[in-house]
Amino acid sequence: MLHHGHKLDTDNRARAPPIFQTTSFEFKSAEHGGALFELSQLGPIYTRLMNPTTHVLEYKVAKLEGAPCKAHGDCDNATTLPNALAVASGQSAQMHALLTFMSSGDNFVASSELYGGTYTQFKYSFANLGIEARFFNAANPDEAASLIDENTKCIYLETISNPSSTVPDFEKYVEIAKMNAIPIVCDNTFGQGGWTCKPLAWGADIVVESATKWIGGHGTSIGGIIVDGSSFDWRVKKADGSLKYPLVAGPQESYHGGDFANHPIFGVDACNLVFILLARVKTLRDMGGCIAPFNAFQLIQGLETLSLRCKAHCENANQLAEWLNGHEAVKAGSVLSISLPSHPSHELAKKYFRPNSFGSVFTFELAGDTEDQARERGKKFITALKMCAHLANVGDARTLVIHPASTTHQQLTTEQQIAAGVKPAGVRISVGYEDLEDIKADIDQAFAVARA
Repeated sequence: MLHHGHKLDTDNRARAPPIFQTTSFEFKSAEHGGALFELSQLGPIYTRLMNPTTHVLEYKVAKLEGAPCKAHGDCDNATTLPNALAVASGQSAQMHALLTFMSSGDNFVASSELYGGTYTQFKYSFANLGIEARFFNAANPDEAASLIDENTKCIYLETISNPSSTVPDFEKYVEIAKMNAIPIVCDNTFGQGGWTCKPLAWGADIVVESATKWIGGHGTSIGGIIVDGSSFDWRVKKADGSLKYPLVAGPQESYHGGDFANHPIFGVDACNLVFILLARVKTLRDMGGCIAPFNAFQLIQGLETLSLRCKAHCENANQLAEWLNGHEAVKAGSVLSISLPSHPSHELAKKYFRPNSFGSVFTFELAGDTEDQARERGKKFITALKMCAHLANVGDARTLVIHPASTTHQQLTTEQQIAAGVKPAGVRISVGYEDLEDIKADIDQAFAVARA
């Protein structure tokens, strides 16, 4: 990551990628401007669509996630387009990705064990657009398969569900997706930017991420990323012979009927970057959820230390989960960390993840004579913490805690919370890389306050 995606500035020899803080880029001539707009030539036009600083971030994340770099050009040449797209946030990433190939009348199947903001976006905002989200238990691929019909356009998964830490069996979902000729879209935010897990390597077709989390790593900048695995043939047809994905493989009316699926450079038979191209020059163009160049620069800095930070995150989380699992203040069996052999997804994580790397977020409940008492102790515990921060984020250098039922998943009904794996008394912890003994000491003193 240190050297990919950026060449030394030949004019000023700046080692760090420059921040191109500009709205627009001047054309060389009238012909040059026309060529850029008709996509016969590639290059920056307007920062909403393309920006050299943002391209560096996109190239780096695409490389980290294992996306193929094919015949579309030299990855270090900012005049080409990467097979990734940076946008304003993680929510923006999943929205722009799905709306690139779905429209009113379509449906998709998604794990019910999603981040609360994702669930509400899918359940309500997508429904307002005429797109139905059908939810299934992530641990049950057969349930997902039963919900698929001819109008189903994708399977949507999270690498590690938030907050129940369920890991999908990728190979089974890939089998279902291929049987139905639909892509898999996977939110790899909790896969730590591709460090812990690379869904593309296991058959996912598109990855989305909140770069706000581990990629940035310091709670300073919001951003999202879409990565195209270039693996799905968007020209697939329905039983009646019509295109299943006309928004991608059909004629593009806003580009004079051009067929990008059969484009000599970006088409399916070339390097198959038609999806990510249209996500940029059509969906992002029209929806407008662009990332600021300064935020892109900040996220690039985060990438340079990602491997060091994630290693420390995971090591601390593994040890802390084991310690909490035997703590008298914690409800027995309530620690839901995939690092523990008792977790239902432990073996799947060992199969699909980097060795001994299980992410750094998990949940637990405080012990209590009743559920109400446990919930109240949980609230007291969070309030009593001194070093660990109480806020709505994960993946920060610092240890963060929150009560999902009353915050991140508050908009969900009780039934929806249960389906999402949210426990009424559950406390979610995102383990930072402070000294482990300092984390334990803060937790211990907060336990004492909660039980007083």
